[in-house]
Amino acid sequence: MKRILFKNTRLPFLIIFICMIQFPYSFGKSTLWEPVLSNTSKVASNRSLELYNKLQLKKAGLSEKAFLFAIEGFEKIKQSRTFNNDHIISIIDFTKASSKKRLFVVDIENEMVLFNTYVAHGQHSGKRFATNFSNTAESLQSSLGFYETSQTYFGKNGYSLQLIGLEKGINDNANERSIVMHGAPYVCEQFIKSNGYLGRSWGCPAVPEDLTKPIINTIKNGTCLFIYANDQHYLNTSVMFKS
Repeated sequence: MKRILFKNTRLPFLIIFICMIQFPYSFGKSTLWEPVLSNTSKVASNRSLELYNKLQLKKAGLSEKAFLFAIEGFEKIKQSRTFNNDHIISIIDFTKASSKKRLFVVDIENEMVLFNTYVAHGQHSGKRFATNFSNTAESLQSSLGFYETSQTYFGKNGYSLQLIGLEKGINDNANERSIVMHGAPYVCEQFIKSNGYLGRSWGCPAVPEDLTKPIINTIKNGTCLFIYANDQHYLNTSVMFKS
């Protein structure tokens, strides 16, 4: 009888002990989403980090996450889509205020930064920072994600570049919304000095007027454009970073 009683009383103590071990972990803070990389992806990521450091992109103001995500997603897209020019990638880093030069055009083959300049975001995406994003017509908001550059044309904003949104539900309404790259008078240092931030577009990545033609002629007809923000909804929704 004594042996049986001992076994029965030991069980509750064991349960309490296990609960005490698990309790601290039950209320741990959740961390921001990070992509789970395969061994192949990790090697590619290491090479991308080497290029990031070599080009001193951190000093120039491009976040490490924006660059690594751009290259990782670009490589994934290339597995099923052919770009006419896969040596060049353009990255817009919306983690930076519009008063900062947050457009980077990088020649990844020749390891050169071709352009680093200002770029506007949509009126309803925010004032100094772009924090709200949409794929909906007439939202006047920017859309995140990967694009392919297409043809050029002359429209109401002058020389412009058509963009093809490559992410369903995120930016694939770019054509319907007339989201294009074009020049704008409100994208300049004088506007920043007067207001503290750039003027805003209707959702288009507008660039300085004096650089419109050089930038568009460099990236037109089949290069990759990636617009990044530390936006949890995008990171959780985009298929580009899921294994």
